[in-house]
Amino acid sequence: MKRDLLAALLAARNQRKAVAIITKVATGEQRLVHKDNTAVDPLSAVLEEAFRFDQSGIHGDEFVHIHNPPLRLVIIGAVHIAQSVIPMAGQAGYDITVIDPRGAFATGARFPEVALRAEWPDEILPGLGLDARSALLALTHDPKIDDPALSLALKSEVFYIGALGSKKTQASRQERLKVAGFSEAQLARIHGPIGLPIGAKGAAEIAISIMAEMTRALRLGH
Repeated sequence: MKRDLLAALLAARNQRKAVAIITKVATGEQRLVHKDNTAVDPLSAVLEEAFRFDQSGIHGDEFVHIHNPPLRLVIIGAVHIAQSVIPMAGQAGYDITVIDPRGAFATGARFPEVALRAEWPDEILPGLGLDARSALLALTHDPKIDDPALSLALKSEVFYIGALGSKKTQASRQERLKVAGFSEAQLARIHGPIGLPIGAKGAAEIAISIMAEMTRALRLGH
């Protein structure tokens, strides 16, 4: 790989930008394509699918090597459902951060081997750089903690926003966020009640429904 192309690839990684390196198999000639600029590339249709599914491969006489930023999951609430979600998300390749200002919940003993922040979400989230490869789960049931996190997520490009609670809780949440200035279209991004409606009972099954819905949003866009 030429030095300028390698420098561009490394810069994209540092900025969490999705890019593809496309190599002509016969000649070794290479080009770098940013995900945001795929429409002008001859392989635009291929690239859209490849980025969505993290899928490198040969297409015609060219090899497409996808370089997506690592997946990231931010969990608001150091609760029992989070304990069930974390191992599944880890297996799926997510870097996980748990945020909860309640010190009694946010302990290393309850959440070993994950990034744990015992602080308020609105103090932490702006510095995390929520982007299109990030998902956020609001699980505390406490508006003082969940609502500021949801507000910041709605202003970002995260691919999935999920909020725990019943339909009644979701309706109350939406009313509060409407008062805060969010539109119906923006609020429709919040998946609540969280998870696919599979009749889940207990933390482990709810975690399965959450991961399924989050995966659908990542791969299929809804």
